[in-house]
Amino acid sequence: MNPTVDPGAAYRVIADNVQRVIQGKPEVIRLAVTALFAEGHLLIEDVPGTGKTSLAISLAHSLGAQWRRIQFTPDLLPAEITGNMVFHQEAHEFQFHYGPIFTNIVLADEINRGTPKTQSALLEVMAERKVTVDGATHDAPRPFMVVATQNPIELDGTYKLPEAQLDRFLMRVSMGYPDHDAEVRVVIGNAEGVDPHRLPAVIDLGVLRQVTARVLDSRVDPMICDYAVRLAAGTRRHSAVRYGASPRGSVSLIRAARAYAWTDGRPYVTPDDVKEIAQAVLAHRIILTPDAELNGYSPAKVVTDVLADTHVPGSAGTLRRQ
Repeated sequence: MNPTVDPGAAYRVIADNVQRVIQGKPEVIRLAVTALFAEGHLLIEDVPGTGKTSLAISLAHSLGAQWRRIQFTPDLLPAEITGNMVFHQEAHEFQFHYGPIFTNIVLADEINRGTPKTQSALLEVMAERKVTVDGATHDAPRPFMVVATQNPIELDGTYKLPEAQLDRFLMRVSMGYPDHDAEVRVVIGNAEGVDPHRLPAVIDLGVLRQVTARVLDSRVDPMICDYAVRLAAGTRRHSAVRYGASPRGSVSLIRAARAYAWTDGRPYVTPDDVKEIAQAVLAHRIILTPDAELNGYSPAKVVTDVLADTHVPGSAGTLRRQ
């Protein structure tokens, strides 16, 4: 690994490139790049027209990597994602035809418009970076990332993602509507032909691999690991929660915090890093009780409560020196 590769610098060039298309959403872009550097999957959720797909395409084009788009529809079949065995007359044998999932960045557009059976085709590859078809296992390329977009489940023609699949996403983010000035810049950019498909690649695959390796070397004090576990456990004890974040949630907090720290140019994790990414990492892993849902409670409110009630370890300066 080349020690001169700086994940902080890589983040800045990617973020600057994406911001040419996505205006007024620097924190959403920061979280998206955090998921990329952590080798995690990203779910982008919001109403139509807020830039979900544009963010995913802009991120993919910023990398010198292969990417494929899968448009989820009710008639999409699992084999159209994973690939299948096809009989070749000349060879007199069945051969595996690779599906679009075998690429570095997979854009699963409007994922919740696919049926539950089709959605389940992603479960194995998202967890293990492998696909099993007819008893044979095929490895996905590395790095591998699923960037999925979905509309709110209340909209017509959508299916709720199963909890097992939601848990495989490292982070879930919402775009939100831009403010007035940002929306004006979006309109001007559109009029001037700013197109996410035309963005240049600003880092190559080799640099990305070195960045992810350096992220794994980030220093994490045991007290911060303890803090992450207590946050995840707090979601399980909350009175509004039926099922809280699993141990995968605790692991994901630290995994994302390592990458988030590097977006600030730091090779060490502070409690503030964990707090900043807690909503994106934990909220989608929480299932509320029926009474809590009827009373208007939300998973985001649960995470807010848990953050407020959980003791924060040490100071950033103390943890950095250890």
